Amino acid sequence: MKGEIWMDIRSDHNKGLNNAELGRKYNIDPRTVKKYAKAEEKPKYQRRPQQSKLDPYKEVIDTLLEEDSYSAVRLLDIITEQGYDGKYTIVKDYVRSKKKELNRQATVRFETMPGLQGQVDWAFFEKYRVYEDDAYKKLYCFLMILGYSRTRYIEFVTDMTTDTLLRCHINAFRYFNGYPQEILYDNMKQVVVKRLLKQSESTLNPKFEDFSGFYGYKPVLCRPYRGQTKGKIERTVSYVRNNFMIGINYSSLQDLNNQALAWCNKVNSKLHGTTNRVPLQELKKENLNPLTREFMMEKIELRKAGKDCLISYNGSKYSVPSKYALKEVAVRKLGNILAIYYQ
Repeated sequence: MKGEIWMDIRSDHNKGLNNAELGRKYNIDPRTVKKYAKAEEKPKYQRRPQQSKLDPYKEVIDTLLEEDSYSAVRLLDIITEQGYDGKYTIVKDYVRSKKKELNRQATVRFETMPGLQGQVDWAFFEKYRVYEDDAYKKLYCFLMILGYSRTRYIEFVTDMTTDTLLRCHINAFRYFNGYPQEILYDNMKQVVVKRLLKQSESTLNPKFEDFSGFYGYKPVLCRPYRGQTKGKIERTVSYVRNNFMIGINYSSLQDLNNQALAWCNKVNSKLHGTTNRVPLQELKKENLNPLTREFMMEKIELRKAGKDCLISYNGSKYSVPSKYALKEVAVRKLGNILAIYYQ
């Protein structure tokens, strides 16, 4: 309201005109008249924030962009199904600004708390081969790093199956003497078989899901094309390529992994370039989840012990202690050893 009108209202009010009369005279609401008739200073107007049709859907867009780097077109389809009837340009402008904000956040170095996070990745060494089972095979590397201490573990393999991935996890847990609360992965097929907008709606590889559930750690799927999210493991891959593999000589896969383990012990005992601390010393502060039991990779079969305390396996009889007579036990073959478990 202009200053002169405010002054006129006060003047007329002092002359005895009531609020209804003033409202009709100045074509404004009587409640507004009352407010300004009592105001001793010129009213200051603040423009109300303009409401956008997109406002009710911004939280949905924010959540989805946290999960993945979706295009404005894809997000428009999603919110349109939920009732949005605005223009594409508004969505495009908002998504662009939100992505810039997320990218700025991602480039800031994120230091994890002790025991919180590990990161895992595969590396393919296309120029190298290893002779195994009477054939030359491709060479891959499993890598894991703990976010706080920067302790690294690497292991070379000849395939990237789910069983191999899990076996490498177990070996890494043994090396660290524990495991973190969560482990970060990209969208590798051994971990996730169907990636959807939200991680909670994605379908994990059933065997991998059993594995992570057995240990009780949380698998975290990082967003595609966001290399900064798992930058620690990406740098570890480069370090292995440009440090360990340069000039390497090995006679077998076992020989290569022996050298890899020695290399891990060496680099984990040196001052880390980023933290200026020794990883193996910082590992003591990680307070990892302890390895109280181990996931069984081998096939397990069930048998019922007889009254004579014997079980049958592959045509032979094996004895169990008398307290397990008539009870169901699990049988697991470990090389030349038959392991029998109860509960």
